[in-house]
Amino acid sequence: MKTQLERARAGEITPEMEEAARYDDVCPEFIREGVARGLIVLYGNPHRKSRVVGIGRGLRTKVNASIGTSPDIIDIDMEVEKARTAQKYGADTLMELSTGGDLREIRRRVLDAIELTVGTVPLYQAAIEAMRNEGAVEKMDPEALFDIIEQQAEEGIGFMAIHCGVNRLVLERLKKQGYRFGGLVSRGGSFLTAWIEHNQKENPLYEQIDRLIDIMKRHDVILSLGNGLRAGAIHDSTDRAQIQELIINSEIAEYAQSRDVQCIVEGPGHIPIDEIEANVLLQKRLSNNAPFYMLGPITTDVAPGYDHISSAIGAALSSMYGADFICYVTPPEHLALPGVEDVREGVMAAKIAVHVGDMVKLKDKVKNLDMKMAVARRDLDWETQYSTAITEERAREIRKSRPPMDGDTCTMCGKLCSLKTVKDYYKPYLEKSRKRSLTAAL
Repeated sequence: MKTQLERARAGEITPEMEEAARYDDVCPEFIREGVARGLIVLYGNPHRKSRVVGIGRGLRTKVNASIGTSPDIIDIDMEVEKARTAQKYGADTLMELSTGGDLREIRRRVLDAIELTVGTVPLYQAAIEAMRNEGAVEKMDPEALFDIIEQQAEEGIGFMAIHCGVNRLVLERLKKQGYRFGGLVSRGGSFLTAWIEHNQKENPLYEQIDRLIDIMKRHDVILSLGNGLRAGAIHDSTDRAQIQELIINSEIAEYAQSRDVQCIVEGPGHIPIDEIEANVLLQKRLSNNAPFYMLGPITTDVAPGYDHISSAIGAALSSMYGADFICYVTPPEHLALPGVEDVREGVMAAKIAVHVGDMVKLKDKVKNLDMKMAVARRDLDWETQYSTAITEERAREIRKSRPPMDGDTCTMCGKLCSLKTVKDYYKPYLEKSRKRSLTAAL
């Protein structure tokens, strides 16, 4: 079986490329060329029918939602409902990151429940099985890790976050800089760090990179190069350890693409807003413009309970500067396992954020939606306002909960509505406004 990347390089437009083109309202040839050049990735695993979206240059910034059990809270029904909620409110992809309970059964239930492309971190399962069976993550068998990667690929997983870049060189950089203010916050990064330090061996995912690439290619799984040394605190952002891992991941991405495997490079987690542009530019330059997956990013450390807002600020700027893929953050980040409503809030915050960024990155292709909303508000056309809104359901809920006496206004102003007050005086000029709208849309 040929991968999407092989087929794109051969000049073939696949059904998956056509689906991705429809999703972003671009021509299929645009998708094919982007995939062929390593600038766009899309789902290709033949083992599961999945909704296909393109991620990469020239396309709308996509939103990933993450769910999963923890050792403290194992409720499969809730995780399934969280997955459905993420899909309902517009997540483009989902990552299933369970660490408690029957991991394979949870994954099966989630895959059966939704149509989204699903990603995983196979290292979690390997590490947890080592802890359960051997008593410590440091006793993880690399053979078991590669078996799990193959198993999850056969289940139809579309992309895998794999921490190839956490190697002994990176850990030496971490030591030389005096560790970190915020420690290591990536679970995958910490598992591998503990394994490398305890066993005094190289990361098997880095050491056996050809074996990993062979699995990815065999099942056409997107290799998402995990950011195991991402900063978990503002004062650790863009440090030498993070940049060393980025260099290694970029080299691996280039090599994997030469072997016909699609790649994403993952980015930092906590970062001040004045470093976001530099991080996007650096990643794009080092990786030959491979799709960039930003994890949040969270822009301040002092907003627990509202980290979805902090990360929405980071996501908007990341999107504007050229990031292609954003992982949402929910309100309980740093505090607790998210619930169903938290997933809804996280998805909506991220979707608003990437729209704001895409208004700059993609210009009128995205901004025309805002033009439509402006005209609907001016004309007090409530149904068009609802249907145009990213947040349609919430908008309807709020207005319905506080109904106005005058049906074409809202209870903020009622009969004092500024739009209604002057509406009749300017009717003769609306045609000119419509012409301006059409000109702006061209």
